Amino acid sequence: MAFLNRYPTPRGYALVAPRRHVADVVRGPTSAQYLALQAVVHTVAVAINHVVPTERTYILSLGSMQGNSHIHRHVAPLPPGTPYGQQQYHALRSENGVIAQTPDDVATLGAAIRAALAD
Repeated sequence: MAFLNRYPTPRGYALVAPRRHVADVVRGPTSAQYLALQAVVHTVAVAINHVVPTERTYILSLGSMQGNSHIHRHVAPLPPGTPYGQQQYHALRSENGVIAQTPDDVATLGAAIRAALAD
């Protein structure tokens, strides 16, 4: 499954996760399941790049066994022209700013990404 981040730092920031609970990205899925998840991540990232202007796409596996043990991938499109000092982890940290968005903004962006997935 894929869904937009509720508190995005860049516009179009999404998460991709398997529907069944998997706690460890290395010891949890089989090779085939891991590759299938990566294929979905790639498909979602391509769709986001069709909708959101993107200089580079960050794909990360974050989480913690203490607080967020379900594996998931972060797909974060870096806007073009972002100064180097504001790229990489800086661009993903919520303390550096979260995009204000209305439910209608999220619905419109989600619909555009779904349409790109259907192409």
